[in-house]
Parts: sequence; C-alpha cells; structure tokens
Amino acid sequence: MKKYILSTIAILISLGTASAQDQKQLESKFDSFISSENIGKTIKELTVKPHYLGSPASKEVAENLMAKFKSYGWDAELEVYKVLFPTPKVRILEMTAPTKFKALLKEPAYKEDATSGHPDQLPTYNAWSADGDVSAELVFVNFGLPEDYETLEKLGIDVKGKIVIARYGRSWRGIKPKVAQEHGAIGCLIYSDPMEDGYFQGDVYPKGSFKNEHGVQRGSIMDMVIYPGDPLTPFIGATENAKRLKKEDAENLLKIPVLPISYHDAQPLLQALGGPVAPPDWRGALPFTYHIGPGKTSVRLKVEFDWKLVPAYNVIAKIKGSVYPDQWIIRGNHHDGWNTGANDPISGIAAMMEEAKAIGELVKNGYKPKRTLVYCAWDAEEPGLIGSTEWVEDHATELKQKAVVYINSDGNGRGFLSAAGSHGLESMVDGIAKDVIDPQTNVSVFERLKARDIVNSGSDKSRKDNMAKKSMSIGALGSGSDYSAFLQHAGIPSLNIYYGGENAGGEYHTAYDSYDYYSRFGDPGFSYGRALSQTIGRAVLRMANANTLPFEFKNLHKTISTYVTEMISMTDQMRESTLVFNQVVQGNNHKLADDPTKPIKVPVAKVEVPFIDFSSLQNSLVQLDQSANSLSENLSKGTIAKSALEDINKALYRAEQSLLTEQGLPRRPWYKHTLYAPGFYTGYGVKTMPGVREAIEQRDWKEAQQQINIAANAIGRLAEHLKATSMMAK
Repeated sequence: MKKYILSTIAILISLGTASAQDQKQLESKFDSFISSENIGKTIKELTVKPHYLGSPASKEVAENLMAKFKSYGWDAELEVYKVLFPTPKVRILEMTAPTKFKALLKEPAYKEDATSGHPDQLPTYNAWSADGDVSAELVFVNFGLPEDYETLEKLGIDVKGKIVIARYGRSWRGIKPKVAQEHGAIGCLIYSDPMEDGYFQGDVYPKGSFKNEHGVQRGSIMDMVIYPGDPLTPFIGATENAKRLKKEDAENLLKIPVLPISYHDAQPLLQALGGPVAPPDWRGALPFTYHIGPGKTSVRLKVEFDWKLVPAYNVIAKIKGSVYPDQWIIRGNHHDGWNTGANDPISGIAAMMEEAKAIGELVKNGYKPKRTLVYCAWDAEEPGLIGSTEWVEDHATELKQKAVVYINSDGNGRGFLSAAGSHGLESMVDGIAKDVIDPQTNVSVFERLKARDIVNSGSDKSRKDNMAKKSMSIGALGSGSDYSAFLQHAGIPSLNIYYGGENAGGEYHTAYDSYDYYSRFGDPGFSYGRALSQTIGRAVLRMANANTLPFEFKNLHKTISTYVTEMISMTDQMRESTLVFNQVVQGNNHKLADDPTKPIKVPVAKVEVPFIDFSSLQNSLVQLDQSANSLSENLSKGTIAKSALEDINKALYRAEQSLLTEQGLPRRPWYKHTLYAPGFYTGYGVKTMPGVREAIEQRDWKEAQQQINIAANAIGRLAEHLKATSMMAK
C-alpha cells in the first residue's frame, strides 16, 4: 500500500492534476502492450544489413518504420533533406621507415556473428576527414588533448609538420584531430588501445564483449562544437534548393587527413617509435615500452572521399491532440547506423517503436491525448546529428511556438537508468524513476540507481549524502545525440534517457555492433528495452495529459546556484594555484629538481588571476529563487482558471527560451543556450554555463566578465518570465 501511495503522489506531482488514478490505469494498460520479445524481433529485423546514411538500406529502414507507424494508427510521412556525406574511395596507411608495414584496415568476419562480413559494410574511416596524401615522422600524443600537448612542449617535442597518433578515450574523437591541427600536425591517426578498449578489460569478441585486435571505431570528426548538422547549410534546413556554402568555407570541417585504426594496425607503428619513454599515464596495454617519437619512424597516410549530396530520410509520425493540438510532445531516436547498428541506434528505436505501438493500441481503445504526439525517427545522426538538426532549423519558428518538450534516446542496454536534460523537468523524471520497476532486481529503477551510488561513493561523506537522498537528480546535456538542436539552438526543453552500465564492451561503431553481439552482451532478453519504453512512455503520456505541465523551476534554480558556486570556487583555486606555481618557478626549483640527463623545458610564470565580479549572477539568482518559489506556490494551489490554463502552459514550456542569447556563445554563435553546451575541447562532454566557464579555463578574464553579465541577463529574463507566469496563475 505504501508503494502505491508514493506512486500516486509522484503522478500527482508530474501531472499537476487530480486525475492520478486515471493516469495510473492508463500507464498500466500502456505497460501491458509493451513486449520485450517484440523489441528483440524489431532489433533483429532492422539489423539484417548495413543502413548508413545514403545507403539503399537506409531508405528501406525509413520506409519500414513509416509503415509500422501507419499500421499503429499514426499519421506518418518522410521528410527528406539533401545533405553532404563523404564515404571513402582510398585508404592507405603504411610505415615507410625504419621498416616497411602496410596497415590491414579491415575487420574480419566471424562465424558467431552473421552480419559481420556483410558486403555492403562501410569501411573503417572517420567521416569528414580531409582528403590528403601526407608522409612524415610519427609522434605519439597520448589521448591528443590540450594537456597532452603541454606535456610534449615540456619535453621539447613539436608536432608541426608531423603525423600524430592518438588513442581513443578521455574525449570525443573529433577533439583529437582538431587539437592536432591547431598544433601544426599534417595528419592524425586514432587507435583503440587495449588498456581502455580491449583485452585489458576482459575477453575479446567473439568470446567476450570487448574489442578484439581488429575492431575499429568509426565515427564523425566534424567539429560539432562549432555547429552540428549539414556542414554546407548552417542555421537553415538542407532542403533541395537551400543556399549552400562551398565545402572549403564550412567552419566545422577540419583541414587534415584522419584515419581510425585497430590496435593490430597501431602496434607496429607504436613499437617502432623512438624518442623519450612515454610518461606513466601515457602508457597503454600493448606488450612493449611506449615511446613518444619523433625520429626514425615515418608513415604515409592517404585518404580520399567522394563528397556526395545524399538524401536523409526523417520519419515524422503524429497523433493530433484533442484539446491542445498546437502543443507538441516530441519523441525521437535516430535510425541510421555506421553499419548494422544493433546497439547504436536500433536498441533505442526498437523501444521507441514499441511505445508508438502501445500508444496506438490505447488510442484504438478510446484514449485521446490532450496534446499532439510527434514521434521522429531521424536519419543521418551518426555523421553529425544531421537529420534532427536540419529538421529543427527548417521548422524553428513553429517549434519555438509549439514544442513543449523533446525526449531523446539512442543506444540502450542492461543496467541503470540515466537521464539528463532541462532541470525544470527533474521532478517529473524523479516521479517516473520511482514508478518503473528494474527487471533484474524488482525494485524501482530509482532505488537501484541510489544503491549503486551508495556503494560506489568515494568517501564516507558522499556515501551518507547518497543514503539520505530522497529524489533523483538529472545530469546536464552536452552533445552526441539528437537533442542538441532542440535544446542548445532552439531552447526547447529536452531530455535524454537510456539504460546502461552493465553492457560494457567494444562493439561501438564497429562491424560487430550486430544483433548477435547485442543479444548476448547488450541486453539479453531485451528487458531493458521494455524498461526504456516504460520510462519514456510515461514521460510522453504525462506530458501529453497534464492539465498543468509538470515543470518545476525551483530545481533549476538550485542547479544554476551549484554551477555558480563551482565557478567562483574554481576561480579562487586558480588564483591560489597560480600564486604557488609562480613562486616555484621564480625559485628556480624546476631547474634544480629535474634530471639533468633528461632535459625538460622549464615552465614560465603565469599571469596572475584577478578577482572577477560575480555579483550580477548572484543577484539574478536571488530573483530566480523568488519567482520560482512564487510560481510553484501559485501552481500548487490548484485554483487556476480554466480560461488561463492554456496561456500558463505556453509560458511554462517557453520559459527555457529565456536562457538563449541572440549572439550565441563566443566563436560559435549556433549554440545559444547560456546553461548547456558541448565543451570546446570536450566535444560530447557538457560545459555548464559554457560562456563563463570556458573563458575562466582559458584565462580570458575580460571575456569571463562579459559572459558573466550575459548569463546574468539571461537568468534575469527567466526570473521575469516566471514572475509574470506566477501572476497569471495567482
């Protein structure tokens, strides 16, 4: 009984309505239509052959999904965009000195994996590499991050005019060639080291789940932190007649050739390197001493691409709302893969299609959603979030008026609930997490997640804090999936939801991301596919049916306050560490302490960190606190006039747009959200309050102060917006 009461309270909070019992019955009926077995069948059906952007199978998959939507009772259509997508014509990698070696650049087929040898596979490559034929000395740059180049500088190693080899990990792949290009490298190789992604982690495929010596992670290296989508049509939809840039003018395309390779192909190159021994934290798990180079080891890298315009097929399905047809609940998952893509993306889209089928059954039985449901199967996500970005850019004006929320998924697997996104929706997610049952432990997915956090706590204090935790927190969104254009460009409240953590392996973007792999290691029995359908299905149904939309901005205020406190603390710590660092440098300590037989460049003193004025941000947070509390109080009274309800709901879902800045972030105006963006040097990884935080990290104090004031103005706009909404609800 206690569990039932808590569940009902969670639905009441989520719905903002007294019809919690009806909603609970609706969700129970929805669950009865969700089948793990059917999700598995859908995954198998959609992974028979490679279905990457521009392939015949991509259109087949899109048409298959459209037909399924129609059979479920949805209105469905294809929206087609014409986008740039390069595939390789030539790939050559060879060591020319001190010995000869030609890289295999191929993943072998295995009898245990029926599709691993499919003739229509995309070869191993990085999309958006420049064409090039370059020969040079090779330099190992660890993970290829800015701090790795700082280490190289200390060692007196310059990569200008060299080809670099970096290992996957610690950042999104596109950052590695970007930083290499910034430092003058003329080519970049990226390999998977068995330390992070291979036999060091466990048995390799096909015996186990981890990457074997021939596995290669394909993927985009588009500089998506500048802008995602079709490189030739930033800010506008890539329609047939859209005005397009010249390829050489696209700011998010790199200028050097790049190629991913297996650790089988990387081993002879790395083993031949001379130069200094790599520092301890640069060493991987290959069976030799890691050196950095340069020196005797030279390589030739040649890649050439076709640079074609191809059709991208978005599937858009709708069920019209019965009360608020111009308020849209949007749900999406991409359908294109690098090859068969069982985990990424088909595990997610199979769950989404099961939701659509269940909702269709509810409608056949008399259910009428109050708001319009829009389910989207995106094409061209893998090369750079292209399908979703073009759709958002094409429909931006309408979406800013009508889009209540965008809920995204992508790959999915066995394990724990993960949710990130707009913090005004945190309370709703918390309520859902307490209602959905984990298929392995038979407790709520919230309880299981909480237990993991308690066990994995790094200190007694954090363990006590996690034990006392009563609600689920959601993370912030960077990039890497189709929510980006919705949230960070258009200001539409967004969520990204998936399960995982117990499905570790090395199949990502390889030929082995197959049904055979996924059914063994990803989600055996497909029960977490069902859990994903139940989780996001509840979010869709609660948003669709709520009398008052379940936004709670007190959580957002708390989250922003945490960000500001972090940045103040970070600045204070930088000031102190800079002071101590300069004292060490000025005391000649490095020269005296370093090994004279291993000369290292002595660091120079840094510019001192000034005191920055955060008061405008702090004052805007006081305003936000007051308006968020006032709004919450007035909404909780339940006395809103029916005539005011539509306008109040519009104000609630459009509140996120107050956090956009017209000029966008410094040096990347496509990104307009002042709270969430992918980091300039992290890629997928989020930078919260990115304008301010990255200026501080780059020690650009003038820009930091400017961005503080811009963010303060955005938070102030949100506070005024919520204040006006509160008055409407009074």
